[in-house]
Amino acid sequence: MSANANVIVYSSTHCQYCGQVKKYLNENNVQFEERNIDLDEKYAEELWNTGMRSVPVTVIGDKKILGFNQTQLNKALQELS
Repeated sequence: MSANANVIVYSSTHCQYCGQVKKYLNENNVQFEERNIDLDEKYAEELWNTGMRSVPVTVIGDKKILGFNQTQLNKALQELS
C-alpha cells in the first residue's frame, strides 16, 4: 500500500497512539508529514481550527482520522490509490 498524496499526522511528543500511527504508516510505506503540536504552536493552531482537540489526527485526502484506527486508516489510504 503506498500513497503519493499528502498525508499529515498531527502528533505530540509523549503520545503513544501517535507513535502507533507513525509506525503503522512507516510499515506500510506511506510517506507522511508529521506536525508535532508540542514543537510548533502553528501546528496546534491548525489542528484546533479543524475542530479537533486531541492527537493523533491523521489527515488523508479530505478525511480526518482521530486516534489510531487501523480500519479507517486502511480505508482512507485505499481511497487515495
